[in-house]
Amino acid sequence: MKGLSMFKEHRSYMRGILLVTACAATLFLAHGCAREKAPAVVVYTALDEMYSQPILSAFTEQTGIRVLPVYDTEASKTTGMVSRLVAERDRPRADVFWNNETAQTIVLKNKGILEAYRSPSAESIPDAFKDPEGFWTGFAARGRVIIYNTDLVKVPPSSIRDLLKPEWAGRAAIAKPLFGTTATHAAALFAAWGDGEAKAFFHGLKDNQIAVLAGNATVRDQVAAGEYAWGLTDTDDANGAVEDGRPAKWLYPDQGPDGLGTLVIPNTVALVKGAPHPDAAQKLIDYLLSPQVEEALSKMRSIQIPLNPNVVASERVPKVSDTRTMAVTFDEIAARMESTAVFVKEEFLQ
Repeated sequence: MKGLSMFKEHRSYMRGILLVTACAATLFLAHGCAREKAPAVVVYTALDEMYSQPILSAFTEQTGIRVLPVYDTEASKTTGMVSRLVAERDRPRADVFWNNETAQTIVLKNKGILEAYRSPSAESIPDAFKDPEGFWTGFAARGRVIIYNTDLVKVPPSSIRDLLKPEWAGRAAIAKPLFGTTATHAAALFAAWGDGEAKAFFHGLKDNQIAVLAGNATVRDQVAAGEYAWGLTDTDDANGAVEDGRPAKWLYPDQGPDGLGTLVIPNTVALVKGAPHPDAAQKLIDYLLSPQVEEALSKMRSIQIPLNPNVVASERVPKVSDTRTMAVTFDEIAARMESTAVFVKEEFLQ
């Protein structure tokens, strides 16, 4: 009888253990499911991680929405992201596309990859930097600039056409015009000049042995290091060299009365068509277009230029209103992207 009693006590004890274990498992699964159902948003971003990550982290802190960012590489800026979004069009993985330029965003719109969304945060941003149909909105711009080494250049060039002068043969550099803002700049030249003049310009670069480097940051670094006297890059990269105390300065090209003007390129943000998390996506877009984000980006070493007139940037940030800009629209640039890339691949880089 004593043995039977001990057996019953043991069986009762084991049942208790199993019950506790089952309850714990249930609580764990419930907690796990709750975590899986926590708000999240997937953003593909071409802006450098060092600048975009603090912005995305601040969004999570304010809203509780987890951000799952996917970044690209310096060498394939924007183009790699665009190809990925096109490949995923039937089963979108991204909710938001945060591009560091404009033309490729318009290409995505034209391919039916984006969905219209008019953010209330965009009301104060000038119409010139917004898609009239609401498929994308621009913010936090950069300018295409000349960067030069102050040890090697006493009288800096003032025009991108100076790249064709014999005195700079083999002494200047540009980034590969297939990616990022350099691809946009190349298409802008075709839109502004027409095929004949633009092709002649690029053939002239080749004849003058202008170096073609991996990216804008590489142009900055090699000019600052004295490998080349000057080159073309963006304001964010150029300012980084200045802030680091390197022998470099930068200026906007073609600012005279008859000058072509500089190309000012905003970041753009857009909602991906069929986004898996549309509500969280719209909240992220609203946040990115807010004055606080443009102000934050203007204070970073990237000195991105606010487009919202209600944002007051520091004196070190150049104003779009004080700059002669290229007289081409972003739609005109986007329309030239594919044909320009074909020319660059088949003629300029061969």
